This record gives sequence, C-alpha cells and structure tokens, in this order.
Amino acid sequence: MSALSRLGRTLRHTVVLAIPTVIGIVVLNFLLLQLTPGDAADVLAGEAGAATAETMAALRSRFGLDLPVLQQLQAYLGHLSQFSLGFSPRYNMPVLALIGQRLPSTLALMGLALTIALALGIALGAVMASFAGRLPDRLLSVLALLFYSVPGFWVGLMLIVVFSVHLGWLPSGGAGRIGSDLTGLAAWLDQLRYMVLPATSLALFFVAIYARLTRAAMLEVQSQDFVRTAAAKGIAPWRVTVQHVLRNALLPVTTMAGMHLGGLLGGAVVVETVYSWPGLGRLAFEAVLSRDFNVLMGVLFLSSLLVILANMLVDLLHAWLDPRIEVH
Repeated sequence: MSALSRLGRTLRHTVVLAIPTVIGIVVLNFLLLQLTPGDAADVLAGEAGAATAETMAALRSRFGLDLPVLQQLQAYLGHLSQFSLGFSPRYNMPVLALIGQRLPSTLALMGLALTIALALGIALGAVMASFAGRLPDRLLSVLALLFYSVPGFWVGLMLIVVFSVHLGWLPSGGAGRIGSDLTGLAAWLDQLRYMVLPATSLALFFVAIYARLTRAAMLEVQSQDFVRTAAAKGIAPWRVTVQHVLRNALLPVTTMAGMHLGGLLGGAVVVETVYSWPGLGRLAFEAVLSRDFNVLMGVLFLSSLLVILANMLVDLLHAWLDPRIEVH
C-alpha cells in the first residue's frame, strides 16, 4: 500500500469515528448544563436590579428557556444542522460571530504555547536521555518536576512580577497597545510581545510532561536492535540519535500532544483571565458567570472539534512517521 493511500485510509477512518463522537459530546454537554442552577434571564434581571414575574417570563420566552429540555435540545440540534450556534442573550449577538471574534486570539496563543512546550520538552528530554543517570539528567528531572507541580496561575503571576514589574521587558496583559496604528510585520511583532508571557505560562506544565515522555521513549528505543545496527555501521552518533532514536520516540509524544489540546484550552481559561487575553477561555469563564449557556455550548462544541481535528492530524502524522501503522 502506497503512503498516499495509507494516509487517505487513515483520514477516512478518523472522519467516520468523529461524526458520532461530536453528536455525543453535544448532547452530553447540553444535558449537563441543564443541571446548572439559574439561567441567563436570572442574570439579566439581577443586573437590572429587579424584574417582575411577567418580565422574567417574557425573557425566558424570548430566548426559548421556558421550553422543555428535549425541545430545547431539538432546537439546538436544528440550529447546528443549519451551521448556527444560536444567539447570546448576554452579548446580544449571534454566538458564531462572537466566537469568531475570539477564536484567532486563542488559536494563536495555543499554537505558540504548544510550539514552546514541544520544542523545549523534546530538547530537554533528548538531553536527559543522552545523560541518563548523570548530573544533567538529575538536574533537568528536578526542573521538570517543578514545572509540573507549580499551579499555572502562580507561574503567570510570577512571570508578570519578574518580566513586567521588575525588568519591564514585556507587557503584563492585554493583546496589543491601545490606539496603536501598527500594520504588517510591526503589528504582528507587537502582538507577539503580548503573547510571550501567557504562552509560556500555559506551556511550562506540558514541557515537563513532554520532557519526561521523550526521555523514557528514547531510552526504550536506544535498546532496540535497529539502533545498535545503525551504530555498528559507523553512522555518526548524532545521526543515529536524530534519525533513528528521536524519530521513533516522537510517536508517543505526538500522541500526547494531540490529547493535550483540550487541556491547553482548559488551561487557557486561567491564563487568559490572569493576562486579560481576549480569547475563548476568558469568554467561557464570562459565559459561566452570566449563565449564557448558548455561548458556553458553542465554546465546548468548538473545543471538541479542535481536539478531534488534532487527533486526526496525529493519526496522519503517525502513519507518516511509521509506515507499519495501519488503521483497520
């Protein structure tokens, strides 16, 4: 079977499995949110200071909150079939348009955080495996354990104190300078300055995981016959490490990275709140406080799609990295 046909078969298999998974996630999320006390009408009435029973009934009727649960679920699935995520009572705009405003910021933050986590984690893991049992391995293991143990919000606050308050190198929050007229590369670099601290805060926890996983995988691969054969042929040690050991050790790392995409989005709730980053994580937090379940459902639905898409990409990457892997 050629590489292209193998990749196509893997893609078809993952797409077929993704459809019922998405439907199940939507139904489960909807039913679980119905157990939450209060709704958007209660929050709107509380912000207004007071509301009569007639006003509350009118609000619930306007947003469909007075319908039975199954009818609300049917209406929501009907909206999804028309590529609509409903309407936000809190923001008074379509949910899809609201998420579309926040999605690029979150994708940029998650992309930079995942890049930092993979680059540092794989590099540290490779060094740890090369010096297994010696002082560099032990020091880096302690550092990885520190990254893994410290809460993300504390890391974020400490980074602000060090790099923003004391050193003044990076901004402490926001997504760009207010009133800035920068365009092109200058605007991109300006936004990157605002992304460094939140992306680093989000990435450090996963750096520890990828470093330990890379170390364990490389030590396991190093003991296999094909690595000893490559070394016996006189291939340079760095080529053996990169082309034979590290390439095969990347399989469990990429699998874990795909699984962690949902964790990155969950961690973004805290990080975006600490750094006032206008992304989906902060939007989900605000939706919970305002009981805007349409927005929260939209964020959860999109998060599920992102995780499934990441797993599809991981399956394709595995099929490319190891031709022995086939999906039946």
